[in-house]
Amino acid sequence: MSWTGTFGQGCGFLLQKIVNGLALTRISPNVLTFVGLLINTAAAILFGLGNSGNYVRMFFFAGLVIIGAGIFDMVDGRVARLTHQVTIFGAYFDSVIDRYSDVVLFFGLLVFYARGNRFFYVVLAAFVMVTSLMVSYTRARAEALIGTCKVGFMERPERVVLIILGALFERWGVMAPVLWVLAVLSTITVIHRITYTYQRTKRMAAAHEA
Repeated sequence: MSWTGTFGQGCGFLLQKIVNGLALTRISPNVLTFVGLLINTAAAILFGLGNSGNYVRMFFFAGLVIIGAGIFDMVDGRVARLTHQVTIFGAYFDSVIDRYSDVVLFFGLLVFYARGNRFFYVVLAAFVMVTSLMVSYTRARAEALIGTCKVGFMERPERVVLIILGALFERWGVMAPVLWVLAVLSTITVIHRITYTYQRTKRMAAAHEA
């Protein structure tokens, strides 16, 4: 087995141990989901508190905190299945809280750039915030019409990984390029989903008329 496979297996083993421990507490998966939002909010506050003297350190800590929030994001569904607490509302609640977690991180970056009088990046952070929501909305709305719409690359895990990389490596000015990548790829994903849904609905209408 390669070292990457060994590492992945080790991470999976550790994650399962965490899930098993949480399952023993009988904690509600919805509580775990909400805790993840609170942790992401703490990361956003760290972003917002950054200034010219400490922002590299604050971004680094924020990146570590987002990793912690990601653990909760990975375990809530597993705990729900292990403890037989899977519900329709739980899936809905998880989706809604994920949107808040997305927004709060970008809002923290927006505050950071606003405090530094970097107007262009305020606009860019706001744009990325909107496109991140639209990536999720275009899929949800499409799936209400056509059943499935999994096309496009820039899903939430990819966004979170990029934000973590930008935060951890801000010493080398990585966050600004990350925002550009998010802006471009999220927009492409939205356009792809709109085009895909248009084509599917067009075929459905033609089949209905036939």
